[in-house]
Amino acid sequence: MKDSVAEEHLYLDFSHQYRDSIFPLHTSVSLFLLSYCDCKLFKVFLVPTSEDVGAQFVTKNLLGDLEVHLISRCQLPVVVQSCCLPAVVVKDGKFCRAGLSVVLRHIIQKTYEADPSKKDVLELLGFKKTCLKACAEVSQWTRLCEISIPLAVEGFLTASPEHCQTIPPDILKLERKLGEPVRVHNDDKIRRQKLQQQKADAKAAVPVLGKEAREEGKTVEMHEHPLPSLELNIAFSKLLVQEVSDAVSREAPHIRRTKTSDLPLLDHVFAEGLYFTLADIVLLPCIHQFLVSSKKQGKNLVNLPLISGWYRRVQEVPGVKKAAGKCHMEFLQLPDLMSAPEEQLQDFSSVPDELEEENEDSHFIGGPRPTMTKLMENGIEAKFSPHPCPNWTLDWTNLPSAVSPGEGK
Repeated sequence: MKDSVAEEHLYLDFSHQYRDSIFPLHTSVSLFLLSYCDCKLFKVFLVPTSEDVGAQFVTKNLLGDLEVHLISRCQLPVVVQSCCLPAVVVKDGKFCRAGLSVVLRHIIQKTYEADPSKKDVLELLGFKKTCLKACAEVSQWTRLCEISIPLAVEGFLTASPEHCQTIPPDILKLERKLGEPVRVHNDDKIRRQKLQQQKADAKAAVPVLGKEAREEGKTVEMHEHPLPSLELNIAFSKLLVQEVSDAVSREAPHIRRTKTSDLPLLDHVFAEGLYFTLADIVLLPCIHQFLVSSKKQGKNLVNLPLISGWYRRVQEVPGVKKAAGKCHMEFLQLPDLMSAPEEQLQDFSSVPDELEEENEDSHFIGGPRPTMTKLMENGIEAKFSPHPCPNWTLDWTNLPSAVSPGEGK
């Protein structure tokens, strides 16, 4: 109990200020979450990466109503000096939590412990409270949110004009992720609701469309809306602590008899699916900076319709605009973009996959050799014996990528 009420110190890197963000982006993300949670439980320290950062910055922009202190790297507690920031440590304690996802999850949990009425904050951890719980070395999704996207945006912002003409591969990867079908724990029920809504909408629309077609002498093609209102209804009803209407939840007999394989797939509303989570909090300051920079350079965002739609929806989440105001983050008002032709998006998305495979192969460091070297350097000798089945081979190309020993780097 004593530890739960002890003051904790949060240490964040500070390299520079650019527009309405503090860099590195991990620091902007941490400050944005503190503002969103309205959390004052931590004593916040900025750790300059160079000696020329002025103390006058701390009392001015982008910190909202947070009290922030400057501290040099040599003044950090010993347990923090060997960690990558952000990091949290109990005052005068020896236990340290380090890494963006670990620190953000801890901020959420401490906020809820201090005020159990803030259930919306706890909901950021998602179903079974596992959002961004798996480390980046194991989870592709955590790696994308925690490492790849922030680094890609920082690289995009600092690149020379001739080198930032193309959309970063990791941004395109997020665009593809937002286009994948959504799976949630009550997947079957919601998909049946969606099927019923589609049939009701089609039944109501056909007579009107038929009349128009007869008058104009044209054939009418029906296209499914890219983001049906059911997903939005469910997502925002949870945010506003409302129940989905009975008209949507009741199922007709023929809907109940429909095979699961024949049910329509669900579309993304937020980063992980239907519900607003910590992943959205992490991505928002990063994608915001990317979109602002792209707009200033006059780039056309037609190839990122899903990210643009996600960016607009996140702004409507209760508390997000208030938190953005505290952090002096001025949201862009993006138009409703139509999806680019499928073949065009395939051309865009084929490049990052190839690059990612090359990078993963070239950057993989592991296996028995480094381990054996470390053992021998410390006077430990390993004895080898031949493999009992030397003729065994594995076709890695036909196995899921997660099975590969190199997947987690």
